[in-house]
Amino acid sequence: MLNRYPAWKNITVILVTVLGILLALPNLYGDDPAVQISENNATLTDTTTTQVEQALNTAKLPYKSAVLNDNRILVRFNDTDTQLRALDAVKKTLGNNYSVALNLAPRTPKWMRAIGLKPMSKGLDLQGGVHFQLLVDLNAAVQTKLQRDATDIRGSLRERLIRYEDVSLSGDAINVTLRTPEDVAKAKTFISTEYPELTVTPGSQPNTLTARMSPQNIQQLRQLAVEQNITTLRNRVNELGVAEPVVQQQGGNSIVVELPGVQDTARAREILGATATLEFRLVDYTGNAVLAKQTGHIPLDDQLFPDKAGNPVLLKRDVIVSGDQLVDAVSGYDQESGTPDVSVTLNSAGAAKMGEVTRENLDKPMAVLYIETKTEHTTVNGQPVLVHKKVYTVINVATIRGIFSNRFQITGLAQDEAQNLALLLRAGSLAAPMDIVEERTVGPSLGQENIKQGFYAALLGFVLVVVFIALYYKIFGVIADLAVFMNLVLTVALLSLIQATLTLPGIAGIVLTLGMGVDANVLINEHIREEVRSGNSPQASIHAGYRRAFATIVDAHVTTLTAAVMLFLFGAGPVKGFAVTLSLGILTSLFTAIMGTRSLVNWFYGGRNLKKLPV
Repeated sequence: MLNRYPAWKNITVILVTVLGILLALPNLYGDDPAVQISENNATLTDTTTTQVEQALNTAKLPYKSAVLNDNRILVRFNDTDTQLRALDAVKKTLGNNYSVALNLAPRTPKWMRAIGLKPMSKGLDLQGGVHFQLLVDLNAAVQTKLQRDATDIRGSLRERLIRYEDVSLSGDAINVTLRTPEDVAKAKTFISTEYPELTVTPGSQPNTLTARMSPQNIQQLRQLAVEQNITTLRNRVNELGVAEPVVQQQGGNSIVVELPGVQDTARAREILGATATLEFRLVDYTGNAVLAKQTGHIPLDDQLFPDKAGNPVLLKRDVIVSGDQLVDAVSGYDQESGTPDVSVTLNSAGAAKMGEVTRENLDKPMAVLYIETKTEHTTVNGQPVLVHKKVYTVINVATIRGIFSNRFQITGLAQDEAQNLALLLRAGSLAAPMDIVEERTVGPSLGQENIKQGFYAALLGFVLVVVFIALYYKIFGVIADLAVFMNLVLTVALLSLIQATLTLPGIAGIVLTLGMGVDANVLINEHIREEVRSGNSPQASIHAGYRRAFATIVDAHVTTLTAAVMLFLFGAGPVKGFAVTLSLGILTSLFTAIMGTRSLVNWFYGGRNLKKLPV
């Protein structure tokens, strides 16, 4: 029988419609301005929640609720003004033991949250916050790796009794000067075996070797540096307590960081851009650091660094433990002196090395060397150039009083220094220095205005289209309007399901798909009209109209989907947001225009003896 769907098709349409409405429902409830408190150096408890409530009551700041859940306290407010004042009050009460950040909390009912329903995420342009674009210095990553290899080679040659005169880094090559040809042969075999990424060739001078990285290894190292920086930035963003951050690569050497709801841009800039790590070294207590600085004669196995007061300190070249061997770092206070400290936990390799060194060097001094990479703007040949300069500071010198391995404390720091150092170490060190080349701040009020304008634009376009189609195609127009509405609902449902981020360009993509949904229904209705004018029966006209329009609709949607996929693959930022909503909208438009409207038409007219069609 013409125009009758089998039961499984009708059931599919009903299930998809019900599920789509259920998934889209959380977006109707909106958001509450909120303050989010996350764990930093202390654990959140019910007592912490009580402290927050007391602080808000004392400051006479009304709040809707304060709930401890999933290791965070979420305090909801009625307006953004109260939210901003509450942020200062909570920070003042809790101090630096917790991460306190602004947030927008969905008003989704408990029963929806219980079954995992969430509203779709809003982008920075809608929610407000901070956007950073950071440029990664990939050449510095290669230089750091080569410098580390040169240091390791120097120590390994000494351990294997291979006599050498110098191991130095010159450009992209490690130059090794040996004593005899026999030492050259031994060193070449050792370096080629232990450092397969290095290509070892005879140097330009007698008894010398030159080790270089291959272009393939350099490219791989650069990509790994970007990936490690992305991981480190994500860890640091988590330490800031930001909800739903975006950290993604853009191009070959650029990283985009978006922090929705963040207002303290100075703090975010400081934490994201910092490149810091630690090295633990023995102090050369037999040498005269002041004399070495004055004369420039530094022992071969030593290096000269300043302490926080600017005084010179002689340290051994060999690094006991470096920052990449740290597992955890927590700031606190020393139990005996009450001064700020950082409790450090090492991994197994670092713990074994630290235990061995402390066992062999009891009652000898050990130093903590803090290495920070700073970016300076300079001019070379009249062109602005960014120069990354490493700043070395000995932040602590202490006598080894006992044998320790995986856990110990760093003292001699101010409170802010201890907290920032612990955060950076806990989040991990950057593989390469970065420079913030772009920073944009979007206020929440601007975001709300953008949401309203985008919503009103979509609503106005939708209403005009709905009215026109209903008047022009009558009952079939009403069915087309229902299909366009369901297209919108299903698009929102999919955005909520996959937790895609909605941006202003994303709203434009939704509006475009609504237009495509209308166009598909116009094609179907016009083909039905042509069949009726040709003298076909109403049932045959409906069947032929859908059959003839099917190929055109699929062709138009597939070509547009292909373009949307290309935009997603090769675009960035706003372009990706547009491509996501456009792609999802095309898929839902195909379903609603072909199966959705056909199901309704079959239900209204299928199997009936019709004399004419209201189309």
